[in-house]
Amino acid sequence: MLAALRCASLRGASRVALRTLSSRGIAAATRPMCHRVAPATTLPISRSIRYYCAAAGDADVLQINVPEMGESITEGTIVEWNTKPGEVVEEDQIIVSIETDKITVEVRSERAGVLTKIHGEEGDVVTVGQKLAEVDPSAAPSVVETEPVTDSEAEADTEPVKEAPSAPKAPAPAKEASVPNPPTPSINSGVSGEVRKPLERIRQRTAERLKEAQNVAAILTTFNEVDMSALIDLRNEYKDAFLAKHGTKLGFMSAFVKACTVALQEQKVVNAYIDGTDIVYRDFIDINVAVATPRGLLVPAIRGCENMSFADIEKTIYNLGDAARNNKLSLEAMQGGTFTISNGGVFGSLMSTPIINMPQSAILGMHKIQKRPVVVNNEIVIRPMMYLALSYDHRLIDGREAVTFLVRVKTLIEDPRRLLLEIDI
Repeated sequence: MLAALRCASLRGASRVALRTLSSRGIAAATRPMCHRVAPATTLPISRSIRYYCAAAGDADVLQINVPEMGESITEGTIVEWNTKPGEVVEEDQIIVSIETDKITVEVRSERAGVLTKIHGEEGDVVTVGQKLAEVDPSAAPSVVETEPVTDSEAEADTEPVKEAPSAPKAPAPAKEASVPNPPTPSINSGVSGEVRKPLERIRQRTAERLKEAQNVAAILTTFNEVDMSALIDLRNEYKDAFLAKHGTKLGFMSAFVKACTVALQEQKVVNAYIDGTDIVYRDFIDINVAVATPRGLLVPAIRGCENMSFADIEKTIYNLGDAARNNKLSLEAMQGGTFTISNGGVFGSLMSTPIINMPQSAILGMHKIQKRPVVVNNEIVIRPMMYLALSYDHRLIDGREAVTFLVRVKTLIEDPRRLLLEIDI
């Protein structure tokens, strides 16, 4: 009877304790109780405490989910786990890398701890909000600082070891000269090997967009050639002073970006695009510059080119190119753009027909600078020449606008003083 009263009293006490925890808030009350109260021998109280401890522990475990990766991006592919289960992670350490059709997202841990679980393997497709991993901050090892041991203390704590008398050593046998094995002759079986791997998401997306452009747009390409003599002379004369002043090298791309900006302001239809049955004109100019990377072709945008100087453009091009090659491009840098410039000349291309970067309406292709004989003032001279190609959507842009645009770019490049002094532009 007495035992029954004690059990009933304990059960009542546990109910009161639970109501108290509920009224004060589980998160605030359970953790202190876990440290204060030892496991009880009475089953109901023990179960109640363990339940809330588990709940508090689960709340403390950091759950890492697939983050928002930008507008219209709902999924990605796990390309690399940077940390394995059981390993210690630091705050802001990269846990996993996810590749989308535009960028690679590095998912980081918000707190230090131990990675306890991962959900998904490399190559798996994951969606936004899906659970990726769990980090237990309470399992992080504590750092214990110790005082360095001095040499005198080390000598005092160490007793010398007496060596036992050793028997006389037998003379070591002479080493035989090593004879290299003859190379195994390769046998050509006539069968070629194949390596199969999944197509990266960025290449899948690039293929889709390029094929979309071919299927939707009426692509036509017009060509011209530009004498690079004046721009080369200008660069050679001022490149050192430009570098000292602005901290970046003076290249050719900034001149082409400026020239295209002027031409786009004059031929506004080249800066426009088709949206259903409407033409959308834009009063800003964001030029995408194609960058070749090991992961594929990326086209980050230079924003507000109409308000930028040569130095601003060069710095932006350098930063975007460096970020693209090191897989550090932000999603914002990859979105938007009103016109694209692609420079295949850096790889030796003499002429090409670039494909439009939809939904844009035109793209300029730059090519290799090559010395050729040309006629200047009725004389044949050798000049460094470059072929230019403008691919455009003939549904929106007529040949007159396209040719006028390209000739304007040619004129500005052949006399870059117009760009620098803003004369006749």
